[in-house]
Amino acid sequence: MVGKLISYLDSVKARDPAPRSRAEILLYPGVWSLAFHRVAHQFYRARLYFLARAINHFSRFLTGNDIHPGAKIGKRFFIDHGFTVIGETAEIGDDVTLYQNVTLGGTDPANGIAGKRHPTLANGVIVGSGAQVLGPVMVGARARVGANAVVTKDVAEGATMVGIPARAMLVDVTAYQRDFMPYGTPCSDCFDPEKQKLEMLQCEVEQLQKRLAELMAERAKPTLPDADTPLFRERDRA
Repeated sequence: MVGKLISYLDSVKARDPAPRSRAEILLYPGVWSLAFHRVAHQFYRARLYFLARAINHFSRFLTGNDIHPGAKIGKRFFIDHGFTVIGETAEIGDDVTLYQNVTLGGTDPANGIAGKRHPTLANGVIVGSGAQVLGPVMVGARARVGANAVVTKDVAEGATMVGIPARAMLVDVTAYQRDFMPYGTPCSDCFDPEKQKLEMLQCEVEQLQKRLAELMAERAKPTLPDADTPLFRERDRA
């Protein structure tokens, strides 16, 4: 038990440069909300829903994080800061990191899998602050969701998603190969979503200009009169 706790605290320290000791990490609201959830989830599985909810509300009062007792959470899960909401049918793999104000929310169950209203996050996923992952979508292993992004569709393994609605972005290989990327996206101007959007529009304009030039060239080509035209009929009679 103690060994598992030390291993968990070390995993948090590896993802957060702020704490100076393991004891300091024990004060983190994300650590306490996960501990409360482990207990509430056991009551939930035993169908003691009122007790599970009571622990859930007490945890939310103390930590600011609202994790439904029915959510399934893997090993070494870490909420950096707080004010995160995780829905009942959410499933979270191992080594997942969420930053503040993240919502793993639900949508109309008629639009997805029966009984599954919330997302599934595979191992190693990082979700940046303020991001919303909505509905029964699958976020692939090692995927990264940037700050304030809104994800409503499945995310491929290893993808980096930004924007509203979230779209995959290109990431430099030196950043992509890092074991852990704080906040889910590289903090560099060359990866600015607005700049990338402008580049995509420029590419579309270039393609349209090329197509227009091809059409103009085809129109400028001289065309021979058809054999059925009056010119050919007059020549044949002569």
